Order: sequence, then C-alpha cells, then structure tokens
Amino acid sequence: MFPPLTDEELHELTASVRTHGLRHPIVLGPDGVLLDGRNRLAVCEALGIEPRFTTYEGDDPDGYALNVNIRQRNLTTGQAAMIATKAQAGTETNEHLAPEAAIRSLSERTGVSTGRLELADFVMRHEPNLVDLVITRAVSLDEAHGTALVSKARAQASREHLARLRTEAPDLADRVITGEFTGIQAWNKYRERVKEDIRQRRVATYLLCDVVTALAHTRGSRTFAKYDPQYQAPGRPVTRETIAHAMTALTEMGAVWRERNLP
Repeated sequence: MFPPLTDEELHELTASVRTHGLRHPIVLGPDGVLLDGRNRLAVCEALGIEPRFTTYEGDDPDGYALNVNIRQRNLTTGQAAMIATKAQAGTETNEHLAPEAAIRSLSERTGVSTGRLELADFVMRHEPNLVDLVITRAVSLDEAHGTALVSKARAQASREHLARLRTEAPDLADRVITGEFTGIQAWNKYRERVKEDIRQRRVATYLLCDVVTALAHTRGSRTFAKYDPQYQAPGRPVTRETIAHAMTALTEMGAVWRERNLP
C-alpha cells in the first residue's frame, strides 16, 4: 500500500546500512508476516548482511504496520492520509462508530490530522480512481479533493435531473436507466425539447394572432366580395377548399379555447 522508496531514499538507506549496519530490527507478526522493514530487508539481502528480526506482541498487527510506516516514511500529509484511509476501508475496525468518530480514532492511531483524513475519505467516496494517484504523489490530496467536489456535484445534479425527468420526460428517464444516456445528456435533451416547444408555441401564437385577428376584422365589411384572383399572393390562392379548411380550423380552435378555458 505504501509507495516504493525514491532512488535517493533507497541510496541513503543503503549507505546507512552499509556504514552502520541494521539499526532497527525488522518486525514480523506472530504468524511471520512482515509488518515493518520491507526496504531494510531488501537492502540487507542486496548487501549480504544478516538481518535481525523481532516479533510484534500486540493485538493489532495491521494497525501497528500502518502506524509505524506512516511515521517512518517521508510522506506528504496527503499521502499519509490517503494510505490510512485506504487501509481503513473495508475493515471491521470502527464499524460501530459514526464516520466522524471513526476518523478521530484513525487520527489517534496514525498521527494524521482529522482534517486531512476527512479530505482523503471524501476522495475515497466520490473519486476513488484518484486514491492511488494521491498515494504515489502523482496528484496532491487537495487537487483530488477539488475533483471529488466536482464529481459529487455532478452526481447530485444527475440524480436531481433524473427525478425530474421521471415526471416530465419519462422516456428520457428510461434511456438513462438503460445506460443509453447519462443523466446530464438526458437533461440536455430535455432542455432542447423544452426550448423547441417554446419556439413552436411562439411561432403558432404569432401566426394565430395575425391571421385570426385580421380575419375577425373583416366580418360584416364585405371585404370578401372584393377578392380578385389576379392580385392573390403567389402560391397562396383562396379557394372554396381553402375556406372550408379555414372554417374547420376555426371550429377546432374554438374547441381548444374551451378546453383551456381561454377568454
């Protein structure tokens, strides 16, 4: 879980062991599992030096390995926080505690501040693909936290959009559920649909206001009697069929006005 030593750190450790020998024994668990000293053991083997071992006698070997390595390694606070958080994830430790209490407990065990652990926990929950990048120092914890904030906001917006789509555009909601669209893509489709509906309403309203109002003003004026085919607009003749369609349209229009209770 811990990143490998840098070339400089490995060189310094090798020089120290060569000059002074192994100052700190390698720690094994009761079952022989290596808890602390992986790099010291590798250096001893490379130099042909017989390593010294000691056995951990406590009741929390995993906690010991985490604590001692965090304190000994040259880690940034972000790396330490992310390693501690990753180690804690999926374990039964502190399962009975509230998240805030679990973070305080982890801070006490590792020496990492609760503030940094809270950021690491946030990244773990909302942008888990950045966890290992923080550990290897490819991305800082603060950068990962900023990305996680954006991811959380997008996820929340996607859930809210889907909830609204279920009511206002269930066909688009279904396409999100089947994976055809993301929540944001479906929401953008819905917004385009609403925008187009508004455009069509505006065009239809302007048309009816112009046509129907002008037609109403001709009532009783004998304007119809002055109709002369030679002056008609190109491609727009007024025929008996056109008049019949217009009368049908006005009848349908009247029905819609009654249904919508318009004045």
